[in-house]
Amino acid sequence: QVQLVESGGGLVQAGGSLRLSCAASGRTVSTYAMGWFRQAPGKEREFVSAISWSGFSTDYADSVKGRFTISRDSAKNTVYLQINSLKPEDTAVYYCATSSQMSMDGRKWGSWGQGTQVTVSS
Repeated sequence: QVQLVESGGGLVQAGGSLRLSCAASGRTVSTYAMGWFRQAPGKEREFVSAISWSGFSTDYADSVKGRFTISRDSAKNTVYLQINSLKPEDTAVYYCATSSQMSMDGRKWGSWGQGTQVTVSS
């Protein structure tokens, strides 16, 4: 069983940047797709971004394209999410997850982290 721990969240002003990290332990995730989802208060969890096991394929929600960048370091068993030009509507708890294949459907993702809070002030 893999354990995922997210970090890097915080309070930032609109227009600012953050870099989220998701460190995996328990087993290697180098052969798994990794993804980021988020959930704002009172809203359903939504897909943010995903990266293939190789790192060659990435996918983004339309709302974050051009502002968010996902990457992974297989040697460190870690995936990152660089988030720039933050907007108040980006405020949410951000979760990372693993899956055998990339998908925007959160039900197809397996292990989940505990999340890291991102709060963007206007």
